Amino acid sequence: MERIHPRPVSPAIRTRTAREIRSARRPRGHRCWGHLVAAPLWPMHDANLGTLLRTCDAVGACLAAPSLRWVDEALARGDTLRKPTCVHRIGDPLRWLAAERAAGACILGVELADEAVRLADLPVARRRTVMVLGHEASGIPPEALDLLDGAVEIPMIGTGMSLNVAVAGSLVLYKLAGLL
Repeated sequence: MERIHPRPVSPAIRTRTAREIRSARRPRGHRCWGHLVAAPLWPMHDANLGTLLRTCDAVGACLAAPSLRWVDEALARGDTLRKPTCVHRIGDPLRWLAAERAAGACILGVELADEAVRLADLPVARRRTVMVLGHEASGIPPEALDLLDGAVEIPMIGTGMSLNVAVAGSLVLYKLAGLL
């Protein structure tokens, strides 16, 4: 008869308290981090904006969103944080992207493109980087593609063509922030 050996006892897993978590984070003086900006400039679903806003807070990024009434309402519903997250309201997405690029920001689109860098190969952002997310059905508009400095692609094995905006944006933000 086979003898069953019990698993070795491992030390108990201890979760950190909220105070310990807060004290380990880097301090921020101004609510606008400025280094990373998530820009879902052509949003389709309001739930995705609230999720992306939480990710922006988690990685220290700002959110740039169009000035549409439903977008403001979606952000207000999705912002369950005690302290406000930095949100920039954008009027004309193309004009704003052109101004960011002219000011020296790297404009990176999350898009399926021939020259796209795979997510695993994406380097950490070393300067101001604007991560552009397109419409979930049609992607980044052709006129905005000309304003991109590069594109990042998230490889997929399944049958879907892409992830939703909140998931795709969250993955890329974590990679750009150097947290993955």
